[in-house]
Amino acid sequence: MPVRIAVVADIHHGKPSATKRGDTALDLMDKFARFSNDARPDFVIDLGDRISDENRETDLVLEQEVAEAFKKVEAPVHHLNGNHDRDHLDVSDNEEILGQSLQHMAFDAGDWRIALWRADSKILRGPEHSGFVLQEADLLWLLRTVQNADRPLLVVSHVPVSGHSQVGNYYFQNNPGASTYPMAERARAALAQASVPVVCLAGHVHWNTITTIDGITHLTQQSLTESFTTQGDPAGAFGILELDDTVNWTVEGRDPVTYSFRPAVARWSPPLPVFSEHPEFAARREGRLK
Repeated sequence: MPVRIAVVADIHHGKPSATKRGDTALDLMDKFARFSNDARPDFVIDLGDRISDENRETDLVLEQEVAEAFKKVEAPVHHLNGNHDRDHLDVSDNEEILGQSLQHMAFDAGDWRIALWRADSKILRGPEHSGFVLQEADLLWLLRTVQNADRPLLVVSHVPVSGHSQVGNYYFQNNPGASTYPMAERARAALAQASVPVVCLAGHVHWNTITTIDGITHLTQQSLTESFTTQGDPAGAFGILELDDTVNWTVEGRDPVTYSFRPAVARWSPPLPVFSEHPEFAARREGRLK
């Protein structure tokens, strides 16, 4: 039985900041509500970064305004926290405003299992460590969910773990470490333990990307209000993800994409080590192996 999901990412309601057109967010959320209600999805996923943070007092107001905008959406909505939702607010603040738990959750929809991997998205800032921290408890939840999956699995997170190239990205080309978790390779190793097809969906990086690693397709969806790919106008990105034997992903707006693929169970051959460190290559170089 197919599953139909409407997706919105990185709303960034608030003052305009760099290429984020946060001043257009609420109007675009009205359009997203109409889009979703017309599309009649089984549910909606909000990939996080609902606001552009300023301070605790302002952020509470901004988050509440976005929560009110989501009330126009008729389908059930599942929210994730982005890093901007966590700069000045706790998870509990977001839970109270949105009226739902923001802990990890897995549930079955049609023939698929949906894993809302709400790994900690707070960016730490300090002399000893700046950036995301992939906490062990979050990693272990992902691992156990993958190991126990008995049907195709969609893993949803705010921060992508593909580690895909950020060349050309306004924010992350020169700051690639902020585009994913440190130790993201451990998350990819956890995903590789699945005995079922796996698809990953994330936001955070503000562009539509498709990356396949070890037979697992990773998708990232464009921000609702980003403009670096759209010449200063907000992208207005609304997504529909349809899960069946074939996965269909469509993003509408000023930065559209359409992509269909058949998720696979098969994994790839593991990558070679550095050539100079591989004993076979060393032996060939020294003439000890024909």
